[in-house]
This record gives sequence, C-alpha cells and structure tokens, in this order.
Amino acid sequence: HGNIQILIPMLSSLDELNQALTAIAYAKEQLKDEGKKFNENIKVGGMIEIPAAALALGPFLRRFKFLSIGTNDLIQYTLAIDRSDEAVAHLYDPLHPAVLRLVAQTIQSGRRAGLDVSVCGEMAGDPHLTRLLLGMGLRGFSMHPAQLLSIKQSVLGADTALLSPRVSRMLRYEETDRIRDLVARLNAVAH
Repeated sequence: HGNIQILIPMLSSLDELNQALTAIAYAKEQLKDEGKKFNENIKVGGMIEIPAAALALGPFLRRFKFLSIGTNDLIQYTLAIDRSDEAVAHLYDPLHPAVLRLVAQTIQSGRRAGLDVSVCGEMAGDPHLTRLLLGMGLRGFSMHPAQLLSIKQSVLGADTALLSPRVSRMLRYEETDRIRDLVARLNAVAH
C-alpha cells in the first residue's frame, strides 16, 4: 500500500546485486499472479557499507535509484575493527583518511549519477561531523529522532560554498590528528 522503497544491505558484488534484483522481480510476479494490487514503481536502493561496494560502485549506480552509506559498518570493515571488542574498539575512527575518502567518493559518484545519497549510522547523527559531510556534498541524513535538533542547527548554520573547498583540501591529508583539528576548525568557522 502506497509508495515503497527497498534498501538492499550488505552488497559487495554485481552477482549479489543481480540476485537481490531477481528476488524482487520474482516477488512482483508472485503478487501479480495472486491478483494483488501494488505500486510497481518500487524504488530500489543500495546500502553502501562494505568497502568493496564503495570501491566498485559502477554497477550499483546503474541499477539503483538511491544510495545510503552505512557508516558504522563501513568504518568497521574498512579499519578491520570490531567495535564491540573492547580490546580494539578505541581504534574505530570515523575520521580515518580511508573512511573519509570512501564516504566522499560514494557521495560524489552517487550525486554525479543523479541518485539521492544519504548517510546513516553514528556519523549522520554526530553534529561535529555534519559540516564535514555537507562539505562532501551530502544532503540526506538518517538518524535517531533525538539527534534531529542538533543536526538541523548545524545544517542551518552551514555555508556549503565555504565548506566544500575546505573539505576537498582536507581529504588529501593522511594524518588523522590533522584532520580532527581541521574538522574542529570547520565547526568553529561555520558558527
């Protein structure tokens, strides 16, 4: 009933993508065979949360109508860190250069392909990272409702024309501490 969007998680290859799309087509055929009415224009999107998907985005861009970047898993798998393991959880870092590049490249590729791109996970709900994500070109955030007010304030106080070139330069840096300092400056300047 109504408009439905399907977000396919944990994809890493074209084979998996094709299997998922085949399953959706089969489900549509079953509904038709049973005479059940449904909106056939179901938007199908992909959750980009595995580095392989972010690095081999082409097939996903051609077949999906939208993307969502699952930052919690993307960070965990990029850094080979189990965030629930206390022995290594301190190494989980959303500002690691590799993580930032994967997020930025996914946002830029999705936008160039004309797809809506959102970010979900802890990064989306962290007001200290909002301006960084805006500077990457992100315009869609998915978060817990309790975080909406602080993120909204960050968005309303941001000037993306100023943020974009600063974030582009920042993405070239290799040192996490330097990136952390620059993110703090982004937040100070944007207020």
